Amino acid sequence: MKAKNRSDSVTKIRNQYLLELIKNSWLRLFTAMLCMLVIAGATSAIPFLIKPAVDDIFINKDVRMLKVIPLAVIFVYFILGTAVFCQEYLMSHVGQNIIRKLRNMLYDKISDLPVSFFHKETTGVLMARITNDVNIIKAMVSSAVTGALRDSFTIIGLIGVILYRDWKMAVFALIVLPVAFYPVVKLGKKVRKVSSGAQAVMGELNSFLHETFSGNMVVKAFGMESHEKERFYIKSKELFRLEMKSTLAKAMTSPIMEFLGGLGVALVLWYGGSMVISGESTPGTFFSFLAAVLMLYSPVKKLSKLNNVIQGGLAGADRVFDIINRETDIKESENSAILHPGPHDVTFHDVSFKYADELVLNHINLHVQKGEILALVGASGGGKTTLVNLIPRFYDICKGAVKIDGVDVRDLSISSLRKEIALVTQAPFLFNDSIKNNIAYGNKNASFQDIENAAKAAYAYNFIQALPEKFDTCTGELGGRLSGGEKQRVCIARALLKDAPILILDEATSSLDTEAETLVKKALENLMKGRTTFIIAHRLSSISYADRIIVMVKGEIKEEGTHLELHGKNGEYHKLYSMQFNDVK
Repeated sequence: MKAKNRSDSVTKIRNQYLLELIKNSWLRLFTAMLCMLVIAGATSAIPFLIKPAVDDIFINKDVRMLKVIPLAVIFVYFILGTAVFCQEYLMSHVGQNIIRKLRNMLYDKISDLPVSFFHKETTGVLMARITNDVNIIKAMVSSAVTGALRDSFTIIGLIGVILYRDWKMAVFALIVLPVAFYPVVKLGKKVRKVSSGAQAVMGELNSFLHETFSGNMVVKAFGMESHEKERFYIKSKELFRLEMKSTLAKAMTSPIMEFLGGLGVALVLWYGGSMVISGESTPGTFFSFLAAVLMLYSPVKKLSKLNNVIQGGLAGADRVFDIINRETDIKESENSAILHPGPHDVTFHDVSFKYADELVLNHINLHVQKGEILALVGASGGGKTTLVNLIPRFYDICKGAVKIDGVDVRDLSISSLRKEIALVTQAPFLFNDSIKNNIAYGNKNASFQDIENAAKAAYAYNFIQALPEKFDTCTGELGGRLSGGEKQRVCIARALLKDAPILILDEATSSLDTEAETLVKKALENLMKGRTTFIIAHRLSSISYADRIIVMVKGEIKEEGTHLELHGKNGEYHKLYSMQFNDVK
């Protein structure tokens, strides 16, 4: 029941958004519709001209009509060609513009969703929503909807011609249409269902490719190439199976329409031929009628195929709007306060937090003074990273309050809050861009001199100057062209240039060698000056300078004090210290 309600909600939101996007292009759409009417009229005029051509030219041998009708045919085809060009261009513009806005809307929504959303979804699946699913919608909007409207108008025009020529004979021609559309609708539903499954598998395939390409060195190091190939073959086979089910449903549409169309033409030949033989109709009327019927079945068959494309597009739209319809957990209050620049203190007041049903933090009470350096230590899974992630509201707490300068972070504007926080993580992340742009990422108005100064303070300037293009050197995907220590120092330079008064260092040196760690430590010392700093560290030797240390165990603060105070207590901190420095025999 919940799944059905969610599906209905997604469908409603989808229709509202698409209608709104269409309304914004109403002028071009209206002009394109006029062109479609002209196309329908011109197409209908072609069989209409057959009667005078046959009766007046070939039977009555009227010389005047021999001059008039060819000119009329040229004029009709000129109008038809011009209208087709204008209609295709205008509808393509409308369709492409809708897709552009839809893709932007989807990216905006994904970007605004909380960090918890990205833990549940894979990168490849999200990429597939923006690329593959939106492209399927583009096929629906740009070509299928356009063709459906144009062919519908043409069908109406041609039906008008055959009814005008002989309404009795028209009944024989049209009797098969209701029968023909029933299997088309049924098969269309099948196509939509299978297309939805195929798009889901395509998302999984994208996720698999992203994972294996990013981890290619690990795959090779463990000799797992054949294993990953086999996994890819299985996913590829599943996609092939679904694509073939969709192809089967689509392929069945055409022979059904061909057979029923042939049945209609046979009835017209039998009835129309009888009328001509009996003298109740002329050959010109019959051939004009037959041409209109043959031309009528063509757009009808196209409509059946376009219905399949539309159903596939609707399946893609459902997946796209499933994301757009998501509600974010991190909401900003209407009267949110602005966190002004300057030194800040941070308070955790009886804070509890859980992932799903798992309690991660339990009744945390902590106050960090302005400019204080606080180190968080403890075994993995103790809740250290989760605790600091509550400060920039990557997550919202279940109970209690996180306050900055006495104001609950939930009452602050998110942009002003995060502007006051700089983050350096264990795994340094760089964009596939120049070193200069990576350093200036948090401060786009920085001058080149500011960027150089930040690089010098981060002990990155010398190695950058040794690169072929210096600050314009591209770092490669995820900074792959730089060493671990070099990437980390660029990240520190980025944090320095942001000049935020609250600093979070999450295992910023743990993955570095001794030489790189020495340089990064010097850079971090420059970075921490005068800032309220949270340091998460496993290497206790790297936090001896901290003003205060807290030891976290299973989501609770077990000990608190300076290095000397904690070491002398013979408690949790002493155990950690002894394990690292082999004091325990």
